Amino acid sequence: MIFEHPDFDAHERVVLIHDRPSGLRAIVALHHTRGGMPAVGGVRFRPYASEVDAMSDALRLSRAMTHKNVLAELPAGGGKSVILGDPKKSKIRELLLAFGRHVEALGGAYFCGPDVGTGPEDMDVIAEETRFVGATTTQMGSTSPPTALGTFRGLQALARHALGRSDLSGVRVAIQGTGAVGGELARLLAAAGASLVVADVDREAVRSVADATGAETVDPTEILSVTADLLAPCALGGVLSRETIPRLRVRGVCGAANNQLARDSDARLVRERGIVLVPDFVAGAGGVIAGLAAAGFYPAQEMAAKLDGIYDRTLEILKRADAEGRTPNEVAVDLARERLGD
Repeated sequence: MIFEHPDFDAHERVVLIHDRPSGLRAIVALHHTRGGMPAVGGVRFRPYASEVDAMSDALRLSRAMTHKNVLAELPAGGGKSVILGDPKKSKIRELLLAFGRHVEALGGAYFCGPDVGTGPEDMDVIAEETRFVGATTTQMGSTSPPTALGTFRGLQALARHALGRSDLSGVRVAIQGTGAVGGELARLLAAAGASLVVADVDREAVRSVADATGAETVDPTEILSVTADLLAPCALGGVLSRETIPRLRVRGVCGAANNQLARDSDARLVRERGIVLVPDFVAGAGGVIAGLAAAGFYPAQEMAAKLDGIYDRTLEILKRADAEGRTPNEVAVDLARERLGD
C-alpha cells in the first residue's frame, strides 16, 4: 500500500500513469496544494533501477518541493513527476505529448517544469497538450542559471557561518557535477575568487569547466573525499550516506542537487562530524523562483529579491540550528511546516 511506503508523508495525491501507445510510464506525486494552489515541481526522466526506486524519488522530491516553495515564499505547493526510462533512448515526441495530456487531465492541480533528464525543449512539446507547464523556450528557457545563482548565495551564507568569511575569495570549493547548474555555479565561484576542484562522469563537461575557470579536476570517485573548505553536490541525490559521510574533508556542504541525503536521519551524521549542511531545498530554490515569475505566479520584479533572500534564509536556519542543537534540515522542515500552518 502506498500509505505504508516509508517516504509517504500525507501526500494528497499519487497518480500512476501508463500510456500503452507511447510507452509512457510515469508517477506524479502531489504532496501539498496549500488550499487550492497548484503543486509545482519538475519532470524527472531517469532509467530507474526499479519502480520502487521511482516511487521513492517521486515521494521524496515532491515533499522537498513543498518545503522549497513555502520557504521561498512562493504561491505554490509541492509536487514532482518522474518518467521511467532512459531519456537518451525513450524520450520521443509521442511520449511527451502523452505526458502532457495526463498533466492537463489533473486540471491544474500540478504545474510542471524541467528537471533532470528534461529541458525547455521538452516543455515545449508537453505544452502542446497542457496549459500547466512552465520554463518553455519561449517563456524563459533554462532554469539552470537562476538555480546556480541561488546556490551561490547559499554558499556565501555558508562561508560566513562556517568559515567566518565575508566573501568567497580564496575559499576552496569542491563541485560534484559540472552539468548545466554545476558548470554555471563554477563560473560564479571563479568570478568571486574561489579556488575550485571539480568532477563529473562527463569528461567533456569537466574539461570545459576546468578550461573556463582554472579548476582542478579529480576522478568522480574522489570528489567526496578531497580536502576543501566547502562541498557543492550538483549531480544526482543520495550522495550523503553512512558510507560517504565519514569520507568528507570539508567544513560545510551546500549544493543544488535534490535530496542529497540518502536518508533524512543522515543529517545527524553530518552534524556529528562537525560539518554544516545547508538543506538542498533551501539553496536550490533559484530555478523554481525564476520559473514561477516567468509563468506569472507572482510579479517578475520581485524575483531578484527572492533570489537574494536565499542568503538571509540560509543564515537564519544555520544560526537557529546551532542555537537549538539540531540539524539545519530539522530546523528548515519545521519552519516550512510552521508557515504551512499559518
